[in-house]
Amino acid sequence: MLRHSTMDTPAGPFTVLVSEAGAVRAAGFTTDAPALLRLIHPRLTEPLEPGGTPAHVHAAVRAYLGGDLTALDSVPIEQRTSGDFMRHAWEVMREIKPGAPVTYSHFAALSGRPAAIRAAAGACARNAVALFLPCHRVLRTDGSLGGYRWGLPVKTWLLEHEAAA
Repeated sequence: MLRHSTMDTPAGPFTVLVSEAGAVRAAGFTTDAPALLRLIHPRLTEPLEPGGTPAHVHAAVRAYLGGDLTALDSVPIEQRTSGDFMRHAWEVMREIKPGAPVTYSHFAALSGRPAAIRAAAGACARNAVALFLPCHRVLRTDGSLGGYRWGLPVKTWLLEHEAAA
């Protein structure tokens, strides 16, 4: 069973889906847990059960919101993809430091394929564990925000929160 819960944040409601082992499988700025479930790779989906999200996940989110921008780094995440580049890009994405966003082209280069800018953007778009895997820290090549599944106001809030800390 995947346990889920929603917490209020300054950027809006934030819902987390967590495995029984305590790994985040989906997260986003929404109250729609079934929509988050659809973001998870089919091999990792399980029935949803409300409540019971492990305390360490909520504590990490609260600490992040309170200014400890590295609090989410220790929370285990679990995503699956069929592509080696995507898997590696997600690992690299987790290393992007708060307050130091990178462009899609820089992210592609960090991921080992400088010409794969569209693939780097795809890694951001297919990220099911928002906030824990900080795709909000990747910007368009011209430095503008680009897109964000949870809306540009949320992305703006997150980047401003990290820049201020």
